[in-house]
Amino acid sequence: MKVINCIIVDDEPQARKLMETFVSQLGGWKILRVCGNAIEAFEALQSLPVDVIFLDIKMPTITGIDFLKSLKNPPLVIFTTAYNKYAMEGYELNVVDYLLKPISIHRLLQAAEKVSERLKEKTETIAPASETSYMFIKHDNKLVKVNFADILYIEGMQNFVRIHTGAKPYLITHTMKAMEELLPQSMFFRVHKSYIVNLDAITAIFGNTIEIGKSEIGIGSNYKADFMEKIGG
Repeated sequence: MKVINCIIVDDEPQARKLMETFVSQLGGWKILRVCGNAIEAFEALQSLPVDVIFLDIKMPTITGIDFLKSLKNPPLVIFTTAYNKYAMEGYELNVVDYLLKPISIHRLLQAAEKVSERLKEKTETIAPASETSYMFIKHDNKLVKVNFADILYIEGMQNFVRIHTGAKPYLITHTMKAMEELLPQSMFFRVHKSYIVNLDAITAIFGNTIEIGKSEIGIGSNYKADFMEKIGG
């Protein structure tokens, strides 16, 4: 079983200590670093193989939400906070779970199980993207072969993604991050937190919008510079 590497990010010393104690009781988990703010967390992500961030929301200078939004390809995130008003925004950012303080070991175990399920998603494809021109996805209780060339774009929907093809859409339980790793980088590019596009399928680009057939897809501000460099624009 692969060890799940995590970091803990919280500006409150007592909260960090409690989370350390709880996470250390999870079998197969390893705490790589404990951070007191978003800057320390960013430095950790640059040098460590992080699978999961336990991220406090209400922190000085840079909030957990702003920090997560600043990451182009974030690891899995579990929000930890004393405020439930951020729950909707958390789920819009595709976080794994939202733990309200004071956190119980029972809720942490539930969150850990969700992490395990997310990480298992990567095994749903039979062949790696780098070696084939297709992938198999689980859809309607069967494995369906989808050619990469047939994919127009991929739309993130919380814990699901919708794969839009010329023939029909497929809704599967993958994350956008997992899809990025599965698709050939020479053909696909993430242009928004909720969209990955097939570069060959683009029919036009105007302003901050990509046109693929009759569909219009917005280009996220954090992705535009890299996208324009990719297409040579």
